[in-house]
Amino acid sequence: MARLFGTDGVRGVANSELTPELAMKLGQAGAFVLTKENSHQPTILVGCDTRISGEMLAYALMAGACSVGANAVYVGVVPTPAIAYLTRTSKVDAGVVISASHNPMEFNGIKFFNGNGFKLSDELEDEIEDYINNDMKGVERPTGEKVGRISHKEDAVEDYVEFVTSTVPVDLSGLKIVIDCAEGASYRTSVSALSILGAELVAIHTKPDGTNINKDCGSTHMEELQQRVVKEKADFGLAFDGDADRLLAVDENGELVDGDKLMAICGLRLRETGKLKKDTIVTTVMSNLGFWLMAEKEGLNLEKTKVGDRYVLERMLEIDASIGGEQSGHIIFLDENTTGDGLLSALHLLEAVVSSGKKLSELASVMEVLPQALINAKVPNDKKEKYMEYPVIADAIKKLEEDFAGEGRVLIRPSGTEPLVRVMIEGKDQARIEEAARSLADLIDRTMN
Repeated sequence: MARLFGTDGVRGVANSELTPELAMKLGQAGAFVLTKENSHQPTILVGCDTRISGEMLAYALMAGACSVGANAVYVGVVPTPAIAYLTRTSKVDAGVVISASHNPMEFNGIKFFNGNGFKLSDELEDEIEDYINNDMKGVERPTGEKVGRISHKEDAVEDYVEFVTSTVPVDLSGLKIVIDCAEGASYRTSVSALSILGAELVAIHTKPDGTNINKDCGSTHMEELQQRVVKEKADFGLAFDGDADRLLAVDENGELVDGDKLMAICGLRLRETGKLKKDTIVTTVMSNLGFWLMAEKEGLNLEKTKVGDRYVLERMLEIDASIGGEQSGHIIFLDENTTGDGLLSALHLLEAVVSSGKKLSELASVMEVLPQALINAKVPNDKKEKYMEYPVIADAIKKLEEDFAGEGRVLIRPSGTEPLVRVMIEGKDQARIEEAARSLADLIDRTMN
């Protein structure tokens, strides 16, 4: 049986793979596992992004939690980092966000946070899964006055915005910013926060209807934002994903500023202000080779992890790092929040721009992005971890590694959240690496399907 939890919670097509019945079981098992050591009646905080399936799954999960004696507090549509923050500061026992992040609207997901606002360890996820696989054996179902209740918190958005704007109180007066909210969870929080701080805003994709989240917008579709920044003659653009835990930016010329460049800019600013612990940034194997060259030149230390913000966070906690993240725009400022936070990242970036007096393009030039090709091979979800078991694929990968030795690198990995094997090649010649990546992805697709 395939593991229920991926690298970022439980994901699947809503009402097909991720059903209300499964959500209810996750509510039961999750509430039981995360609160069984408590002597008091536990409370779980629950929020969601703007998907049409969000409330269906949220209420099913909360019903499950109540059925094992936990109370549930529903906060409605808020970013994932808001749930992490509110779980920690509200002193509840656990938090849950219903979201599939950057994925299309038909998908959804369920992600747990412990009482300290951190994602769960593999061991806790396995324990939750074991209870589900064993039909909740050993989980008590109270009756009468011991059944849990559902209540609602109406001011979650305001609480989160107050936290972020007070944490990085940068004056944005005189700056014109285009923001793309991806028809997702940031459509209120980001507009509110940047307006409070004085920015002149042009906000796009702020009318979620339940079906348009991430559709040709947000951090996975940057083209419209790039064009709009130039058209509006804005100072820069900011793009969030559906649950607003990641950020990508656009400079005044419409050029992309990805997660690697954002970490370079913010990391150097933290060092300048004495807040970059051990002069270290934690990143993943997917970071561009140019990021490593920048770090070497600037005297920064880089810690490398496998792909997934949970692995970045684990390493940050191990070495007590200030900042870490991914090329995709998940950036964690661990002294301020416990998970990737798109809005917090945006304010740190803007603070770096304002304090330097430079344009974003100037700050981003600290790092040169080397040519990189990333092609996805769509494969059955239950086979994606087994691609090296196919001799023809293993031989092709070995040959590519030999071909690019000394002048690039080849990285093949299964997606943690989607039925994909990702083929990434870096090198000096864009046309060559794209052709090689596409050829290998096509081979994987044909062989595994």
